[in-house]
This record gives sequence, structure tokens and C-alpha cells, in this order.
Amino acid sequence: MKAAQIAQAKSFELELDNIATDKSISHRCAIFSLLSAQASFVENYLLAQDTLNTLKIAQQLGLTCEKISENSMRFIPSKHGLKEPRDILDCGNAGTAIRLYTGFLAARKGYFVLSGDEYLNNRPMARIIEPLKNIGATIYARANNTLAPLSIIGEELQGFSYASAIPSAQVKGAMILAALNARTPSHYHETSLSRDHSENMLRGMGAHIVSNNGSLEITPLQSPLDPLEIKVPSDPSSAFFIALAVAIVPNSKVLLKNVLLNKTRIEAFEVLKKMGTKIEYHTTSKDYEKIGDITLQHAPLRAIEINENIAWLIDELPALSIAMALASGTSRIKNAQELRVKETNRIHAVLTNLEKMGIECVEYEDGYSIVGGELKPAVLESYGDHRIAMSFAIAGLVCGAKINSCECVEVSFPNFFDILSKITQVGFESCK
Repeated sequence: MKAAQIAQAKSFELELDNIATDKSISHRCAIFSLLSAQASFVENYLLAQDTLNTLKIAQQLGLTCEKISENSMRFIPSKHGLKEPRDILDCGNAGTAIRLYTGFLAARKGYFVLSGDEYLNNRPMARIIEPLKNIGATIYARANNTLAPLSIIGEELQGFSYASAIPSAQVKGAMILAALNARTPSHYHETSLSRDHSENMLRGMGAHIVSNNGSLEITPLQSPLDPLEIKVPSDPSSAFFIALAVAIVPNSKVLLKNVLLNKTRIEAFEVLKKMGTKIEYHTTSKDYEKIGDITLQHAPLRAIEINENIAWLIDELPALSIAMALASGTSRIKNAQELRVKETNRIHAVLTNLEKMGIECVEYEDGYSIVGGELKPAVLESYGDHRIAMSFAIAGLVCGAKINSCECVEVSFPNFFDILSKITQVGFESCK
């Protein structure tokens, strides 16, 4: 275990084209390439722990990964179809991997066991197990079918009509993957739009998925999909940590290049804009997704209330909480109980660390309020959660901070501290 020591920063101006590439799209590139009979070409696949675990599982299922250049790969599916693996499929810390693979494998013949690390195996899996079992899937899991490891006896499923009580891209993606191998068409409905990468990418590969007022109609595949040919853009969730740095360090400015601009992924930037930060978008391409550059310039922050589009913000709320801690007034987050079942209980983690830094907070069952104030130096905990570690590393730019167990950053943003070192001094030491 190592700790990161972050020094207080002065104003900065940067142009960055090396933000970690998008984790959500990278996961899907590996999994969706198994649906084609031809080789997919993927440039800028994210080489982080989570996405490498997803790719390793695809290889255990029969995919061949051929490296073309430093950042380009060819994913070649097996001519013999899906391979039944001899070993457990280890998802590491990746919730996206375990949930999408559960839907994918539940509808394909074979026996599969999905597991993960200590954090993933304590995250709720009933939300994906229950709907799949309701449409005929055979899945067994720990703790009365609520926790991984998951044992799946895959077989072709019936089509279904399912309304999800939780707006979740992971649940939606899993159900779409099951529907593509069903006997008859399926319908999926969610109360509000969650991230829509699965349907966007699969449509781009030739899948027949029709969207209509929050509902999806999914037609089973009659033949393999077209291969992917994609350049993975920078991850807006990772880029947001640098946006936060601009928002809290006076007289700072940054240009973030080649960032995914999907509306379900840039909501945190929109919130930061409402709080006062100057932000502009410049679209550069529209292939599977809208991509472009983002310019940000510091301005004083004001408090905000957040109670909608939570599914679009769930990964960025810890970082937004740092902006709230430095804003004028009291900010509130509601309807965000999902924060309690991420890599850690993020409500507890955020408030505990902010209180150590001298900020007044009030906890609710579904969120919290933060009274803007002055951050003070502190020794903080990551709780093994990459987004908690990075959020409070950025907070350290204001006053200095030490973040324990910071190696978890590797799961999504391997060069985070390299970029942070362009802004301030970063040191490392062993955790006591």
C-alpha cells in the first residue's frame, strides 16, 4: 500500500491529449467484439486494470487479441464460436464487466463462473440476477443470490418485456446482450435515460435496437454483427478530475482534447458550469459517439442543488463534492442512494474525508449537504475506491493532503498522478 502526498498548487494552464481513454467504451469493445465473425479494430483501448480484466475474460471465451501498434489492437473472434472456459472469469474491481458478462453469458450455452476482488464481491448483484432469472436464466450466487461469485448455466432465453426500477447502464447493457440471443424480440424500459453506450455501439455494428420514449425494442440477431472500427476517445469521467482542478485553483485554464461528449456523460461538466466555471465544447467528430474538445477557465463557485439526472452523474459526484466544499453557500445532493453501493459507500467516504478537512456536512439516506468553506490539510482515506482517491488528491491542490492506499487509481486512470505532477508536486510513501 502506498500514500500520495499532494502539495498545494499555484495557478496553471495546460493542454492535455493524454487523459485516460474511456472505460465504458473500452469494456464494451472487448465484449461486443465477441458478437462479430470478423476482426474488430480498436485504437486507444484503455490499458487499465478494470478494462484489461474485461479483455482477459474475452480471451478466455475465445477472442484473440493482436497488437498492431503501441495503442492499436485487433480483436479476432474464434471461428468456432464461444469457448467454455476452464477457469473462473476474474473481473477484478470492474462492476461493468461482471454485470455485462452476466447478461451476455446467461443467454449462451455453457458453464461460467464470474468473480472479482473483495470490493466487487460485496457489491449488489441481485439487480442483474433477478431480471435474468425472471426470463429463464440459470444463475446461482452467494448470499441468497445477491453477491458474487456467480455461477451461470447459459442457454438460449425467451424474449422478454422488462421495466427496470433502477436507471442503470450496466443493467440495461446486460439485458440487451441477453435479448440479442433470445428466441423472440424483447422490450426494455427505464424510468429515466441511463448511459446509452451499449445501444449506440451495437446499432453501429448492425444490431436492430429501436428507442422510443425510454423504451428499447431489441430484435434477436439472425447473423453475426459487423466488426467494430473505433478510436476510443478520452474518458469524460477521468477528464472531470482535471476540470475540478481548474474549478478550485484560481486563475487556471485547461484544454481537454478528444473527449467523449455523449450527453449522458458530460452532465458533471454542466453542473460545474452552473456553479460558475467557464466551459465550452467543440465537437470534432461523430462516429459511434459525439467526440470533441473542452475548454475550462476558473471562476468563483456558487452552491448548487442536485436531485435529477443522478444516473448521469453517479461517478462524478465525489469530485463535484470537492467543488461544493469550496463554493459559496450550502449545496445539496438528493436521490443518490446508489452512491452507497459503488466500489465503497461513497456517501460515507466523501463526508468522512471532508469533515477531516474542516468542512461542515450533513448526511441523508439518499445524499448529503455540504456547507462551503475552507479546506484544511489532512490525512485522508481512499477506501480502495479510485474515484475517492482522485477526488481528494485534487482537493489537496488547495491546501495539501495525504491520500492513503492510492494505488486503486490504476483501475481507471493509470497516468493520473503523472498529469497531476504537471500541476503540483506529488510524492509517494508507504502507508503506515
